[in-house]
Amino acid sequence: MDILHSLDSDWAAGRCEKLQTPSYLNLALSIFILLGILVSYLPQHYRIIARGTSEGISPYFVLLGTTSGTCAFANILVLPASRADVACCKTVSAFECVAGLLGIAQVGVQWFCFTVILILFLVFFPRDAGAADPEAGEEIQYTWRTAVTVAFVCLLHGLATILISAALALSRPHYLGAWANLLGISATILAAIQYVPQIWMTYNLGHVGSLSIPMMLIQTPGSFVWSASLAARLGIEGWSTWGVFLVTGCLQGCLLVMGICFEVKARREKLGVEGSVPNATCIVGYIQSPRVDVETDDEGGANVEDGLTEQTPLLNGSQKSSRTRLSTR
Repeated sequence: MDILHSLDSDWAAGRCEKLQTPSYLNLALSIFILLGILVSYLPQHYRIIARGTSEGISPYFVLLGTTSGTCAFANILVLPASRADVACCKTVSAFECVAGLLGIAQVGVQWFCFTVILILFLVFFPRDAGAADPEAGEEIQYTWRTAVTVAFVCLLHGLATILISAALALSRPHYLGAWANLLGISATILAAIQYVPQIWMTYNLGHVGSLSIPMMLIQTPGSFVWSASLAARLGIEGWSTWGVFLVTGCLQGCLLVMGICFEVKARREKLGVEGSVPNATCIVGYIQSPRVDVETDDEGGANVEDGLTEQTPLLNGSQKSSRTRLSTR
């Protein structure tokens, strides 16, 4: 079936004419956004691999992000404007075709990069660690079964979306517009709640864990630029596509501010620990010169050697080997 036959011929012809006169400014911006999307996810991929754990990343954040990305990618694929652009590649030059499909490529790259996060989350999932809840005084365990369930649900959702889209394209193409809007609404809702479990988890942990701040620093402003670019390309009728990234940028900005605050707090605590540990002689009835080695991890927690911390009393009666009684005359 020719895709053009399922669309209004005059409208489709107008899309082809538009592709033949591309805006070079919009083309340069689209390429910049495409590369920016790819680069923005690399810090997150690297951080998980470098730390060897996906601790600190909520499984529900991964679930909602992956399914939202799948819906967004399927949405732009089945939009009438996108289908017309794909059909126009038969009549326009290769350069004009590539320029016209950059919007689809952007959403596809974003979906692919987040799928990589899903894979890394599963591969490096901490089998014996949980997220501490200081208010409840206990640990909330995200087990290996939870991670596998998240991956399985994402796989089923992706397959179902592909099958339904293909079935409608082959047998009921006039329903594709409504299906695209449904996918766009689903993607927006999933994106809107995607960051809620991650914000809650990061807040309770008190640190970002394996969540990458550089990724959010790039993506937060990039989401608004990307949304504006898609809005200029698809128009108001494509609200279900560019609206996703507008909502995502707002919520990701909230998570970014929280993460920066925790990182600044951790660094200040680290400097405070290093500055408060004395390595000198204290004379108050005894002389002791203990060597105390204190290191801090990425989250500002103290790793103590020799069983001593900055809270260990200088006059510790149990450490007789490290003190000498003064003799008075």
